[in-house]
Amino acid sequence: MEEAAELGNYLPLSFKSPKEQEYIEFLWDAFETNYTHGKYQFAFLAYHMLTMSFVYFEIWQIKQTRAKDFEMAMVGFNKDVERELLDATSPFTFWRVNESSVLRFLKLIG
Repeated sequence: MEEAAELGNYLPLSFKSPKEQEYIEFLWDAFETNYTHGKYQFAFLAYHMLTMSFVYFEIWQIKQTRAKDFEMAMVGFNKDVERELLDATSPFTFWRVNESSVLRFLKLIG
């Protein structure tokens, strides 16, 4: 459990909207509650979602700070997804991309 809490060090300290913060708090609560009650498979699902939230926030930072590189890494997505990601107004938009593609995107962007 202590090791899992370390992920919190990599999530944002503040969020753009209260809904984003509520979502992350909900996932932490789901993780802690299920872990405490020995429902590890559900705790793992919540932790996995927290991990993917971290990944999405990292991609969001790349989008904000390295816009040209971000655009170039869109090469593997179809035009509709590409447009949606380029126009994204929230890190949570990246849920639309399957996880293996997210990892490929990170590989492309270096």
